[in-house]
Amino acid sequence: MRFRGAGAVVAGVVLLMSGVVSTAHADDSSPPQPVVPATAGLPQTGRSAAAAYAHEHPGSAPAGSNDFSCTPSPDHPEPVVLAHGTDASAYADWAALSPMLAADGYCVFALNYGGAPGADTYGTEDIVASAEEFGRFVDRVRDATGADKVDTVGYSQGANVTRYYVNKLGGAPFVDHWVGLASPSYGGVMYGLVPIVQALPGGPDFARTVTSVAVSQQMQGSPFMNALNAGGDTVPGVAYTTIGSRYDEMIQPYTNMALHGAGADNILIQDRCPQDGTGHFQAPYDPFALDLVRAALDPDAAPLARCEFVPVGAGIPQVILDSNR
Repeated sequence: MRFRGAGAVVAGVVLLMSGVVSTAHADDSSPPQPVVPATAGLPQTGRSAAAAYAHEHPGSAPAGSNDFSCTPSPDHPEPVVLAHGTDASAYADWAALSPMLAADGYCVFALNYGGAPGADTYGTEDIVASAEEFGRFVDRVRDATGADKVDTVGYSQGANVTRYYVNKLGGAPFVDHWVGLASPSYGGVMYGLVPIVQALPGGPDFARTVTSVAVSQQMQGSPFMNALNAGGDTVPGVAYTTIGSRYDEMIQPYTNMALHGAGADNILIQDRCPQDGTGHFQAPYDPFALDLVRAALDPDAAPLARCEFVPVGAGIPQVILDSNR
């Protein structure tokens, strides 16, 4: 989530996961189309550097992604399709993971979804429409590569976008493995503040105005979250992995990241690497978290070897600075 100005930072933190009255589908007569960045950017090892590069080079694709001539290998027959988080872009969130996966031998693809007209970042609009965009992108990837199925990796809102596609839009036959990094699987309550905002007259509408449609949909108990998880949070035929942190700054309680249905494997970073205090913002640039993603996609990969100390709250000051550049 990007905030503009100190006052908006406070309002956004308080209202980030607030509710919305309805979730409208995209206009069937003119469905939004995924934006496919084509100019490869530089690999990055940190969010701040990635944000700066994205600001200076709008429309960049993560290194290693969106080569539609890529032929999947026998070792990795499913292309990996990446979905970024809220108020971000494919490059800003995947400038570290995408080149890693490409080096691992995957065909990697990443779209920009859910952008408002004229906006320079994405992932702010109705998540149902964004999931429809994602589905059209998966169709294009499958057509180009000849793959029957893909693997998906979604960060933050991207996990909800991809799971809505899989669970509710008929995407399950085309997805082998779903991975959610810092996934708002059941939304969040922001230390108990969201229920207070919801209870205030006009609170949900104000929250939606202050943040965005997509942010407001990701509240625990919102109509969107209820619809996403109705009838079970997984569907047969897909392997699900969530990778989260006990110290997630956006999703509380952290247990809301876990899925409960058949086929779900829920991993906490600190259970595997106790000294790694990575939270929500640091996750797509934390080497250990990215190793967990790679292991989820290929369980036969080499053992994890990058468990390092990361202070709790790492990355938050940079997020605030970068959001106001």
